[in-house]
Amino acid sequence: MDGRPYMPAMCGKDAGMEDKEGICMGLEMIEAGWLSILPPLIAITLALISKEVYSSLFLGIFSGMCIYCFCTGGDILQAVTYVFDMLAAKIGQNGYMIIFLVLLGSLVVIVTRSGGSDAYGQWAGKRIKSKRSAKLATAALGLMIFVDDGFNCLTVGTVMRPITDKCRISREKLAYLLDATAAPVCIIAPISSWAVAVASEVEEAGGLNAFVRTIPYNLYAILTIVMVFALCFTDFDFGPMEKAEAGREERRTGAAEETLKRKRGTVLDLALPVVTLIVCAILGMAYVGGFFAGTGKAFTEAIGENPTAGLTLGTFAALVVALALYLPRRIMGLREFMTGIIDGIKTMIPALTILILAWGLGGVCREMIGTGIFVSHFVSAVNLPFGFLPAIVFAVAAFLSFSMGTAWGTFGILLPIVSMMCAGGEGAAVLIPALGATLAGSVYGDHCSPISDTTILASTGAQCEHLRHVETQLPYATLVAAVCFFGYLVAGFSENAWITILSSVVLLLGALGGIAFRGKRRRGRGKH
Repeated sequence: MDGRPYMPAMCGKDAGMEDKEGICMGLEMIEAGWLSILPPLIAITLALISKEVYSSLFLGIFSGMCIYCFCTGGDILQAVTYVFDMLAAKIGQNGYMIIFLVLLGSLVVIVTRSGGSDAYGQWAGKRIKSKRSAKLATAALGLMIFVDDGFNCLTVGTVMRPITDKCRISREKLAYLLDATAAPVCIIAPISSWAVAVASEVEEAGGLNAFVRTIPYNLYAILTIVMVFALCFTDFDFGPMEKAEAGREERRTGAAEETLKRKRGTVLDLALPVVTLIVCAILGMAYVGGFFAGTGKAFTEAIGENPTAGLTLGTFAALVVALALYLPRRIMGLREFMTGIIDGIKTMIPALTILILAWGLGGVCREMIGTGIFVSHFVSAVNLPFGFLPAIVFAVAAFLSFSMGTAWGTFGILLPIVSMMCAGGEGAAVLIPALGATLAGSVYGDHCSPISDTTILASTGAQCEHLRHVETQLPYATLVAAVCFFGYLVAGFSENAWITILSSVVLLLGALGGIAFRGKRRRGRGKH
């Protein structure tokens, strides 16, 4: 790193894919060694203990800046200044994401106040009458919207929340279904912003073709989807989620109660803006990426160029359609429409605050104190037979992604290292399994980290308390991760995708069956 001033990018998934030649805030990155893992550990530990995420994230950022100043001869006042410099930089880098979220929050409030959400709830309620069908419908819709994980969480949450509320499914379970069909689906979809990002990191191994070859070895994504449908079909839950489902109650927001009194909207008032959002978001991604400009870019490449800008255009288009749909029919007036936009922005403030703080913590770890470098050195220093490499890489990627709250930043660091470690000789045989393990570990950490933007957006989409979502989801995600570790041991030595997938699925279903049997016996003893 040469310490040149960093120029914020207009695009990118989570600000983890910045200009690799520059450092945020124009400061030179240091290698703080084992101290570099303290800030995320402090933030995560405090959040889980105190159940208060805002101060925990802030203290995590501050501790990272203190470490930076300690290593560079700075003082405590500089550390405080650097905290706000980092947050300001991240707001600039993620401007499109912020605009997208406030526009989407406005769209949700406006559609709800039009009566469209309630009309859809009544329509779907006549067809979706059981918890099982509601959960399956949520999971299926999540699989269909695979272009971007944050877009997935917020869109599916908006559409399915009235249905899951009516079927008495807890908000914690809805948040899990949103999260489990977001990043795990995007990471195995060849047409997604994730696919393009991964392909750009493994160009020497074959680019998009290498990404497609990793799909059978992306065990976490595959097993998470298997687990989601297994839980939906069986209506089985365990751990904190079981308690959340047992204590569920039908909850309605103030906006929903207002629509119950009016009942003016129709299903079209929800469906048309949402369809416009989906179609225009995909077209917007392609447009921003230069697909329609005659640049010769493939569609998959274009949509990954600047996906958040495309999502912003799609959301704006949906708001315009809603305006044209509601005002002429007097469903709401212009003043009420604009009030809905402001109220929608207000609903997004808690999520945006967490996101900005999480981006700041990730920036400290990646760009200032070298958390990724410390972990990557650890990976390179491991001297074991190559058959163990996929399992080791999975564990390291999971730890790094959980600590930094970013899958993109994690595989951006580890994929080049893994590619080099497996270049030629014995390592070539486990290259694709190891790359798949890197992606899988990155998604696991991103899936369950309390500072991950996807986890935060899943909580927002379900309107669930954020730390409750983290607490209830963690046992599910960790069970899948444990099975994945075993699966990657099989993959490393068998070098056969089908054997790996089959043995992993059998182990996962067996583990679920064992947990269910044990829970049944425990409840049986409790009755006597």
